[in-house]
Amino acid sequence: MSTRTKTPPPLVRLAKNQRQHLVAKLLSQHAVTNQEQLVALLSGEGVGATQATVSRDLDDLGAIKVRAGGGDTVYAIPELPRDQLAPEEHLRRALGEWVVEVSSSANIVVLRTPPGTANVVGSALDRSGLPEVIGTVAGDDTVIIVVAEGLTGAEVAHQLRELAGLT
Repeated sequence: MSTRTKTPPPLVRLAKNQRQHLVAKLLSQHAVTNQEQLVALLSGEGVGATQATVSRDLDDLGAIKVRAGGGDTVYAIPELPRDQLAPEEHLRRALGEWVVEVSSSANIVVLRTPPGTANVVGSALDRSGLPEVIGTVAGDDTVIIVVAEGLTGAEVAHQLRELAGLT
């Protein structure tokens, strides 16, 4: 009789949105204290991901560290979208990757993106917490930004061009 050990099935790579959905689910079910632990939990679900990928996912999801019982800090995703503030680097990356044109008029800024990507840019702006931005409306390839009172669309457009690397 032979004693064969079962080799585990190969890890699959999920699409970004599928992986991030799983990351959010795992954070709600486990007290995750570090990124390596999250990589291991994903592996346990049959999903392959690197620490760098997990780091970007946590950033994109707006995950924050909160103090849990016993004094440990664990990752959590705020429930209210307004509390899911993303760091400026996330906004810079989204603008740099997807914004191809910035224009303005009065208290409005218009960003042009490739088709199907305006929602990514709009979400990054909404989660950035920029006080200059009252709100956004994203279509397929256009994001309209309403600028806060006391500022002009041209001023905010200039700031966003710089963040996007279009200057």
